[in-house]
Amino acid sequence: MEIKANLKHLRMSAQKTRLVADVVRKMPVEKALDQLKFINKLVAKPIATLINSAVANAENTYSLERNNLYIKEIKVDEGLTLKRWMPRAHGRATTIRKRGCHINLVLAEIKESGKAKKKEVKTEEPVKLEQLAKEGEKEIKKGNDKSKTPDAKADKKAKSTTAKKATMFQRKAG
Repeated sequence: MEIKANLKHLRMSAQKTRLVADVVRKMPVEKALDQLKFINKLVAKPIATLINSAVANAENTYSLERNNLYIKEIKVDEGLTLKRWMPRAHGRATTIRKRGCHINLVLAEIKESGKAKKKEVKTEEPVKLEQLAKEGEKEIKKGNDKSKTPDAKADKKAKSTTAKKATMFQRKAG
């Protein structure tokens, strides 16, 4: 069973990202996350987040165990390069390339568990507004009038006091 996750448009260069990705490649997930905690690179945090996301996909979608997963493949590709300009001497300008990358991650099981099917989520039928309107009309016809209840009387009093307050502070525009 293979579980995939990817991170698009990470604003760090692919060359720097590959240094960290090479360290955790082919490692069990738990060891890779421990290793990433102590790597002194800024890219370690997004990669750890990506691994945690892939593990959550595996646990929730396929009911796989966290300690039975390893990083089968982690691939870092070039992404979008933002081109900016910096003023230099004698009225010249030089380019600054702000590079980005895409990371693709594939997790696999160490020992096959045989769970290859996704969990099926049962959803209810959508509610039709026409049906709700008909039910509301039936309740009105039955005589379920709320004006006879004591709560309705309290609501009427509250409405009348707010109406008085609104009329008290009205001013004419001059």
